[in-house]
Amino acid sequence: MQVGQVTALADAEDLDLAIALAERADQPTSWFGLGRVALGPVTLIVVRGQEAFDRATGGRSPAWGAGVAVPSARLLVIRADGDDPLRVLRHELAHLALHQSIRGRVPLWFDEGYAVLAAGEFGRVEGLRLNLAVAVGPVPTLPELDRELRGARSAAEAAYALAGTAVSLVARRSANQSLEPVLRRLAAGEPFDSAVARSTGFTPGRFELEWRKQVRRQYGFGLWLAAGGLWAAIGVLVIAASYYRRKRDRPRRAALDIGWEVATSDEEGPPTDRPA
Repeated sequence: MQVGQVTALADAEDLDLAIALAERADQPTSWFGLGRVALGPVTLIVVRGQEAFDRATGGRSPAWGAGVAVPSARLLVIRADGDDPLRVLRHELAHLALHQSIRGRVPLWFDEGYAVLAAGEFGRVEGLRLNLAVAVGPVPTLPELDRELRGARSAAEAAYALAGTAVSLVARRSANQSLEPVLRRLAAGEPFDSAVARSTGFTPGRFELEWRKQVRRQYGFGLWLAAGGLWAAIGVLVIAASYYRRKRDRPRRAALDIGWEVATSDEEGPPTDRPA
């Protein structure tokens, strides 16, 4: 099915969804730091099930993935049975818009962080406030963040949000608090580290240090408690105390049961307990 410049492919049961997604993908859109971008010819494949997803993506996505963009092939693959397909589509379109507008390679954390911000996935970032692992654990380095983005789903959920905060710091440190300066340099073919350094005033090492300090300030344990983690902690303590009390009282309750038996009689009505 051809929708404008988007070729939509899907099985019959998902064809209506594929057409709706293709109509959305065919619309020129304003993207964060890039302005209005017309993506041009794109192939959109909508699949259902992990096996079909793996076949369509060539195994490029982890098992928990719901969508994949392959900019070099002008290809989008979206799972009909994954997360909200429209949200996933916008995230993957952001990858296409970014790579269509720049030259050269960017780190995975920048690629995914850009898509998080450009797709408006701010709930993901807000979720860091209640993420206990982020609140009490070590802040990853940027190379570690790249690995977590392709790791287990539990770690990747936080990693996507953390990548968004890193890209947000690039924007805040650039002229007019915008990504436009660094994206303009990348569009001109400037290497990533140089583009970020000249736009933010931070060397790569200094940028990582400042980002990790910012994460610790914004999502530390104190803010986790203030954001609602205190009630979660109280709930865990109440459950733990209840469990401990039941365990402590178990021998006493067992002793009280000694010498009692249950007698039942069809004539006497319901079962009763009596001393032996």
